[in-house]
Amino acid sequence: MGDDIGSGITAAGRRDLTHHLHPYTQLRQLEQDGPLVIVRGDGVRVFDEQGRGYIEGMAGLWCASLGFSEKRLAEAAYRQLQVLPYYHSFSGKVPGPVTDLVEALMRWAPVPMGRVLLANSGSESNDTAFKLVRYYHNAIGQPAKKKVIARDRGYHGVTLATASLSGIPIMHQHFDLPIDGVVRVSCPDPYRLAERGESAVQFVERLARELEDVIAREGPDTIGAFIAEPVQGAGGVVIPPPGYFERVQAILKRHRILFIADEVITGFGRLGQPFGTNVFGLQPDMITVAKQLTSAYVPMSALYVSDAIYQTVADASASVGTFGHGYTYSGHPVACAVALETLRIYESDDVVGHVRRVAPRLQEGLRRFAGHPIVGDVRGLGLIGAIELAADPAARRPFDPKRGVGAHLVRRAQAHGLIVRVLAGDVIAFSPPLVITEAEIDAMLERTARALDDTLEWVRSWR
Repeated sequence: MGDDIGSGITAAGRRDLTHHLHPYTQLRQLEQDGPLVIVRGDGVRVFDEQGRGYIEGMAGLWCASLGFSEKRLAEAAYRQLQVLPYYHSFSGKVPGPVTDLVEALMRWAPVPMGRVLLANSGSESNDTAFKLVRYYHNAIGQPAKKKVIARDRGYHGVTLATASLSGIPIMHQHFDLPIDGVVRVSCPDPYRLAERGESAVQFVERLARELEDVIAREGPDTIGAFIAEPVQGAGGVVIPPPGYFERVQAILKRHRILFIADEVITGFGRLGQPFGTNVFGLQPDMITVAKQLTSAYVPMSALYVSDAIYQTVADASASVGTFGHGYTYSGHPVACAVALETLRIYESDDVVGHVRRVAPRLQEGLRRFAGHPIVGDVRGLGLIGAIELAADPAARRPFDPKRGVGAHLVRRAQAHGLIVRVLAGDVIAFSPPLVITEAEIDAMLERTARALDDTLEWVRSWR
């Protein structure tokens, strides 16, 4: 289609298409259909330029935890803009709000940590963790111990390093990725990967043996770290079976391999506990957080590092004169102010407790879709969940990806006033704002049911 823009698109949409290169979008299809222009938010809903409202079933991109109209966050940003709109943390300086935020983050830390390094996105914090794996092992005299083990369908960001860590093929094609130094193992998805008749215990043991075999093949003295999301988000909302992380961590400890917990999605209450680390009994050496740290109102992320890593980095940096890493906007004072207010709201409004109270409504509602003629699996935890579509649910046979069945369901949901997201493999993901009510969950599920039935009718029309 080239630079021609489709007719029937709003004026704002046409202007956008003329100048905007959209991320994670089928660009030629977008030229035909045009974008959905969102102009306002209110609670868990967003509104387009025609005034149509949608329940935002993904909290944007897993991130708008307090919804789209929390005035306390806007006011916190405004107050900070009036006092100190920007300063940096380079060369021994620090904007005042950084000190308050890092103290608050240490109080929230799910396990003892040494320091917090601030950045602007989950991609940046995971990229920093990747760099510190190298820095740390060089500093302790193990320069060969640099490879990072990552999992199929993991999602860790879009920089060269973090896209390489991510186990989603579309992120690698045409980008010449992954880079060297990334080693892949299976993700703990029993629906797709468990063998017929294999119990959950047997499945976990098989994945543990795979991890052991990969470490042996590569050489334990070459493996620096293992990175994992407690619950894999963009890779399909994969909930690990009981015992999985216990077995993995024992193997990592035995081989002196660092563990990086990517809590970009699961940090700050998504699973009904402050962190996924709490839920699964993790003991990571580094933890990355972002998204819900500021309820996504301004960009910010953080990397927790253990005291052992900090002390090693501090000694090594002294030997070369400085710690040669950081971003212009690391610890931006406005982002710090918003993050602090977000954490205060989580505490004052018992947001994590609210998640525990309403999560059963979501999980029970999703489970009611099990047995639908085109639903193969339903899974979830806390306020995250997924419906995996299948052409033959009994045989776990997926639809031909070229059919775009998941994308069709998402379009039908949007027509019914609900925004959800399709992930690879026709997985429909749900991750609403943490402040969603039971009544709003019911409305979200009702609109999902209508979209699912519309999709079934469409599928039957071409069978």
